Amino acid sequence: MQKIRPCPWFDDQAREAAEFYVSVFGGDSRVGDVTYSTEATPGRTGTVLTVEFVLAGQEYLALDVGPQFTFDEAVSLSVDCEDQQEADRLWAKFTEEGEESMCGWLKDKYGLSWQIVPRVLPELIGGPDRARADRVMKALMGMRKLDVQALQSA
Repeated sequence: MQKIRPCPWFDDQAREAAEFYVSVFGGDSRVGDVTYSTEATPGRTGTVLTVEFVLAGQEYLALDVGPQFTFDEAVSLSVDCEDQQEADRLWAKFTEEGEESMCGWLKDKYGLSWQIVPRVLPELIGGPDRARADRVMKALMGMRKLDVQALQSA
């Protein structure tokens, strides 16, 4: 078990969300234990309370305890994408019923914010060539889904 696990709070879709995320990432991803509400816990007795799941080796614990709190952009999950193809695939899956934002950010159909980031980006904005970094950042700021070729050409 990881010492620290992100714990997203869902209204009543934790299991559905976990299954969706596992289907998107595949590989080292799976839904684990599910616990259910009792008379002593929040929610209706017998409904999902928590869902343990793993995405690409990272453990999560989802709560399913009502609409008191909602997601916002203050916390997002950043995904390191090997190439444009992976970024395109994830972007399409998450925005199918979600919504695009700016600079590689989006919200999925559950309202959770994600950053879909090509692996090459830190190289392009880091390093000693500050003029190049500035050009890349200017190009990035005008994008929704990040375009690796356009970023490299900046």
